[in-house]
Amino acid sequence: MVEQQTPKKSLTVSILSLSFLTVMAGAAVAPALGVIQEHFADSSQMLVQMIISIPAIFIVLTNLIFPRLCKHLGAKTLVLIGLLLYTVGGCAAGIFDQIWLVLLMRALVGIGVGIIMPLSTGLLAYYYQPDRQARLMGYSSAMNQLGGVIATLLAGILANLSWRASFLVYLMGLISIVLCLIFLPNDLITVKQETEKRPKTLDIWRNNYAYIIAMFLLMSTFFVYPANFALETVTDDIIPQQYIAIIMAMMDFIAFIGGLLFVRCKNLLGSRIKFLAPLLFFVGYLLLLFPGGWIGTLIGSALIGFANGAGIPFIISEASLKAGRAAAITVMPLISAALYLAQFLSPILLGAVTAVCGDSIAHLPYYFALVLAAIFCLWSIRIPNQEK
Repeated sequence: MVEQQTPKKSLTVSILSLSFLTVMAGAAVAPALGVIQEHFADSSQMLVQMIISIPAIFIVLTNLIFPRLCKHLGAKTLVLIGLLLYTVGGCAAGIFDQIWLVLLMRALVGIGVGIIMPLSTGLLAYYYQPDRQARLMGYSSAMNQLGGVIATLLAGILANLSWRASFLVYLMGLISIVLCLIFLPNDLITVKQETEKRPKTLDIWRNNYAYIIAMFLLMSTFFVYPANFALETVTDDIIPQQYIAIIMAMMDFIAFIGGLLFVRCKNLLGSRIKFLAPLLFFVGYLLLLFPGGWIGTLIGSALIGFANGAGIPFIISEASLKAGRAAAITVMPLISAALYLAQFLSPILLGAVTAVCGDSIAHLPYYFALVLAAIFCLWSIRIPNQEK
């Protein structure tokens, strides 16, 4: 095991660059989904929508075997494999005219992110002392959100050229490849002297289920917004269509600010920080419902974005502090799996609720999000605060 000396800034930048990419797994090409649908008009709408959702399933599956990969491969090797799958699979999806081959490439993107995601946070826990981890986790979340903003804007611009060009947004992975190739050590991120026996997945779950379920609830609550905001806003016929994308980009930027300000919020709120995200989600969705309109939409969107940006680093940093340097091979893969599983299941759960309630309730997705936020708030009572 390498001694925990103060890492160089080049290593910090290299690790944070991974966070810049992970949110792009499925959402990066979302602005191009309309033109992709036109090209694959002979394919079912469900198959086309899977271009966005299928990476999440393969991320979850890869996360489950990630600790075994760490047993045999060094950090740099794993990162470069993940980045190559991410970059090549992401770009290659625009080459094919068969929907199944496109989905295969998207699966490779999911496998790549399944490798990158635990390392993007786990390496921070491995190389940095606990007193620096919270701030770096906030930066990681901020980079995640900033990557989403830039990727969405670029994909939208590229989609105006061609649906194939929209997949070139994954070339941003080349930046991380160069940085990690030069600056990232190839350490085996195992901590053998801390335990005689590698912990089993069930044991890791038992020790960390509060954080894992919290991440699932956080992402389930948040994902109602990007999945439904445009459709729900159009039905009100108050905010013009051309402003919807701008408001959503603003939400992502506020999430970026939330990540940067996470440590200040933690210092200000202390142990009550655990309730910040669920309460902001609850108030944010309330404002989208009442009063709605411009004021409710703008303030509500901002609160939802800040909740997401500050909530993710809280859960990750608390779980990392508990797991110590072994976080990358223990709790991080399960937290990553929970995050992406929520992205995949959230629309399915909402669909089931809609099937039960019907179309008679206006803005049903927001009511669904309010229920999730309330459950998340109650669950947060079970989240222990780790001392540095």
